[in-house]
Amino acid sequence: MSMRVLIIDDHALFRVGLQGLLEQRGIEVIDAVAEGSKGLILIDELKPDIVLLDLRMPDMSGLEVLQKAKEQKVEIPIVMLTTSNEEQDLVEALRNGAQGYLLKDMEPDELVSALRDIEKGKSVVAHGLTDVLAKMVQGDPIEVKQKETPFSALTPRELEILCLLADGQSNKVIARNLGISDGTVKLHVKAILRKLEVHSRVEAAVIAVEQGLRQKQKKDS
Repeated sequence: MSMRVLIIDDHALFRVGLQGLLEQRGIEVIDAVAEGSKGLILIDELKPDIVLLDLRMPDMSGLEVLQKAKEQKVEIPIVMLTTSNEEQDLVEALRNGAQGYLLKDMEPDELVSALRDIEKGKSVVAHGLTDVLAKMVQGDPIEVKQKETPFSALTPRELEILCLLADGQSNKVIARNLGISDGTVKLHVKAILRKLEVHSRVEAAVIAVEQGLRQKQKKDS
């Protein structure tokens, strides 16, 4: 029986390309979706042998998908397939239950042989990251730094306004929602653009969406 894989990755071209590569090598891709939330439903419905999961996605990050899968007691091996070779991402993925951590620039045949190993129950980490893994296994402390985000300089009020901007709201609507004057909103927007080093509301909104800020704020509120 061929291995059945589910791909969760928000880049359409990558999903399609990866599906073709795997299928040429006798691996069945049972579905390939862009959203982590949809992926979690399909894990439950389709019961794949392995899930290939991207780390940075707008609706739910790969880490959030891992955490949810853990809560839902998912037994299926989930493997990160990402461009990030940062120590912190590897450590957090493995701590949250990923059974593998592979990089998108690996050779297709290497990827397939890693998937075969994972299917047999092994944990597999991309070659360049095995030193970090060894440190973890030996219990050496790996510093997990608080990541600087583009929003670190913003005040809570500015963050709130940026979220509303990202939802496409005008200054008038934002002012009404927050019970402040149009003028105050304008000042906040000016400060946001200055701190984010962008020139327009649209650019600021794009950054907010890319960083998954809208969802985060909504969840926290």
